[in-house]
Amino acid sequence: MFEPWGILVILIVCPLLGGLPLIAWITYALKRKQLSQVGTGNISVSAAFYHGGKIVGILAVLSEAFKGVAAVLLSRIFFPDGSSWELVALIALVIGRYWIGRGAGTTNVVWGFVVHDPLVAIFVSFFAGIAFTILQSRKVVKFGVLLLFPLFVALLHLSDIPRILAAVALAGLMGWIYTKIPDDMKLPAQEAQTESQAMLEFLRGERTMVSLDEELNAAIVGEKAATLSQIKRWGYPVPKGWVLAPIDDPEGLTEFLQPSELSPLVVRSSAIGEDSEHASAAGQYETILNVTSPEALQSAIAQVQASYNHPSAIQYRRDRGLNDTAMAVLIQQQVQSVYSGVAFSRDPITQQGDAIVIEALPGSPTQVVSGKVTPEQYRAFVVETENSYSVQLEGEGRVPQSLIKQVAYLAYRLEKRYHGTPQDIEWSYDGQTLWVLQSRPIATLLPIWTRKIAAEVIPGVIHPLTWSINRPLTCGVWGEFFTLVLGDRALGLDFAKTATLHYSRAYFNASLLGDIFLRMGLPPESLEFLTRGAKLSKPSLQSTWENLPGLGKLLKRELNLEKDFKEDYHKRFIPGLSQLTQEDIDSLEPPKLLARIDFILELLRHGTYYSILAPLSAALRQAIFRVKDRQIDHSVTPEVAALRSLSAIATDAKQVLVEFEPQQVFEQLKQTPEGEKILQAFNELLQDYGYLSEVGTDISVPTWRENPQMIQQMFVQLMQGNEPQAGAKDAINSIFAGKRKRSFVQRRVDIKGRVTEVYSRLLAELRWSFVALEKIWLESGLLKKTGDIFFLNFDEVRRLIVDEDSSLIEQLDELVEFRRSQFVQDSEIIQIPLLVYGHTPPHPLAPSELYSDQILQGIGASHGQAEGRVKVLRNLQEIPDIDRDTILVVPYTDSGWAPLLLRAGGLIAEAGGRLSHGAIVAREYGIPAVMDVRGATWILQDGQRVRIDGSRGIVELSNDLRPE
Repeated sequence: MFEPWGILVILIVCPLLGGLPLIAWITYALKRKQLSQVGTGNISVSAAFYHGGKIVGILAVLSEAFKGVAAVLLSRIFFPDGSSWELVALIALVIGRYWIGRGAGTTNVVWGFVVHDPLVAIFVSFFAGIAFTILQSRKVVKFGVLLLFPLFVALLHLSDIPRILAAVALAGLMGWIYTKIPDDMKLPAQEAQTESQAMLEFLRGERTMVSLDEELNAAIVGEKAATLSQIKRWGYPVPKGWVLAPIDDPEGLTEFLQPSELSPLVVRSSAIGEDSEHASAAGQYETILNVTSPEALQSAIAQVQASYNHPSAIQYRRDRGLNDTAMAVLIQQQVQSVYSGVAFSRDPITQQGDAIVIEALPGSPTQVVSGKVTPEQYRAFVVETENSYSVQLEGEGRVPQSLIKQVAYLAYRLEKRYHGTPQDIEWSYDGQTLWVLQSRPIATLLPIWTRKIAAEVIPGVIHPLTWSINRPLTCGVWGEFFTLVLGDRALGLDFAKTATLHYSRAYFNASLLGDIFLRMGLPPESLEFLTRGAKLSKPSLQSTWENLPGLGKLLKRELNLEKDFKEDYHKRFIPGLSQLTQEDIDSLEPPKLLARIDFILELLRHGTYYSILAPLSAALRQAIFRVKDRQIDHSVTPEVAALRSLSAIATDAKQVLVEFEPQQVFEQLKQTPEGEKILQAFNELLQDYGYLSEVGTDISVPTWRENPQMIQQMFVQLMQGNEPQAGAKDAINSIFAGKRKRSFVQRRVDIKGRVTEVYSRLLAELRWSFVALEKIWLESGLLKKTGDIFFLNFDEVRRLIVDEDSSLIEQLDELVEFRRSQFVQDSEIIQIPLLVYGHTPPHPLAPSELYSDQILQGIGASHGQAEGRVKVLRNLQEIPDIDRDTILVVPYTDSGWAPLLLRAGGLIAEAGGRLSHGAIVAREYGIPAVMDVRGATWILQDGQRVRIDGSRGIVELSNDLRPE
């Protein structure tokens, strides 16, 4: 039993020993620094040297050496000297070091191996030393050692298979860990403790002459140089160049380059943090042209380095809250410019649209960026198809238009390379080649906000009260999901910034979401996906592996969704809704109404979780099991169920009233017992579904119960013979029999329907609570007009009730009137930009010209084709007559729009996707639908004839604008 006990001791003690944070204790005791909160967050020997200095570093080496030696000696208590169990002990130690102690365990393994097999340790050290001296590459040596020591173990112990396997496993584990944790040696050496800098510079293995042909680290050589090296490796023309890191000695490079009159150089700044998304630092640092001698090169390098400490540069960094770092220097062959200039891939002034702005002049680019000469200005539009592209140009001048078109396409491609982030590009043309001299994000156009998702989640113009409630609910739950997957990598992310209002419409922060997606290991096209619907490539195996623990937690929640929701449905939601419906809301005073609102919000916090997870789960399962949209039954969804009931009641009513006057239907039904039953059924439907509204997520919009006119009008129109296509529902439902894989999807869709019902009921109760509160305030004179309460935010409502805030009360009329005026002004903006750049967007531009090919592209959401005349409907204030020749064009499709859709011949929506309300209803009744057609409500005109293809997502336009 001795050996089994030994195995148990090794597998328990060694991981705990590895996780013992001796380095962290030593560093904190001597330097009062928490290693987990500085630098890379590693608790390692190199971090101890970097942040603590030599003494701390030496003590760290001794502490980790002790662990490695102790693990080997521990195994010798139970097993013979040199056994494979000594390597197993080191493996267990390294696992503990990584999972608990947040380090790689290199020092543990080195000293443990010295004790385990001194001969192999000597051979490996000898070859590693030679390799590092020759190659000066720590990365090559580090991974080379992982190949060498199992090889030497195999050569020296050929018959000891367990020992060889253990050595291979240890090497593999170390290699895997090296790919997972950041490298402290990549931190700028000049920021390390002074006594450690020389050693770190040597161990980094960085060569003095670093060229733009290499993959460069922006943290060491600055964003400008790192970006140019990336662009060069992508294949774009970038002048040959070299980089001096802040710690490098320029002497070797100046001797190597030998500039002359025939081969001049340009010396440019590449400060750490310059040309980043946070600050461009444009014009803050020196650029020296026409450097033609080694002496001039040395002087130019010194000038550029010194410019980092110019008072204006220091003030610039302070004004933007940037840390002082250091100056790298970029030296390039100077282009003999025939024409040059700058290009913005997005207009930084209008901050919208697809125009590329170009400024150009004959000669050097410094004329343009200096501002001393007025350049020629051009605007260009790039239209790219699968196999070709064209450039439309506005503006004329001395610079050849063919070159300006080249520049425009270069700007367009570089923005795409950076996944939609607008770029500020400096370029030069020498008569043969168009050179890229610089590319950086346009800081004033960040972040990028998108309506692509937000228009479906909370469409239309939004009141302050609605937003003050919806934003924290939605952003909070999304933050919970992201944190679940990311774990510690979510630190520093502010999920409250996920969404905002522009033009009183909701926008999501595509830049922040793109960053989150990248941290989650999703492909780098995430930003383009959010802003332009680009296709995503598959995530790498490495990123998937890194996020496996978080994805596992998310998967567990998805698998438990049905069980969790049923439990909350019976224990939380049903009792809560029952309590709310039984309460006499009109008899409650403001404090009681506030308590009721807080109670509803607590239920909504739980409901929001399901309202996000249930649709995601349904969509994910549908994609995995490849179940087609038309094979799914949405009868549990409230608006679908309501329409079916309304249609059935209308059919019965037609049998009672064979002939009727549309304006007198309800009066005529009252005249017979059968008609009374029809009216009773209609009122019961209104009672059951009265919580629905035109915009289900907006509590400022009246519910069907408050405003039944639209449903009454729909009922009459259904009686007039405009029924849904017969048999569509039966054909859909018949597909489900016996299909197990579809049942996996259907169950999630049914849960989604139940969640929608609960969430909509809670929002309706919330609205009615605020309406009751507003009624009290109108009677007391605190508010002046119906609807005023929706121009306050929830915090202000609470202050008026709890604190009776006198200062707020004094300015209340002015505040409400200002917000109402802004709301009305924003409501009059018809065409809202899909993308907004920066925090303060200007007023939207007038719509651009229609595409010449007369085809609009969207998302095919319901199969089939239809041709008819357009009816543009921007709101539900007036319900038009609709028949099968009507192609409805709407900004979005929330639950309140559903009754309209079942009578139309086809649907076009500016926002939405395959899972939106309109798409679901359209599929339910076999109506072709195309969603996400940008600008549809202003491109298309009433009476215009169009043909839509709901399979391909295409709208074909006609110039026939004659009314019917």
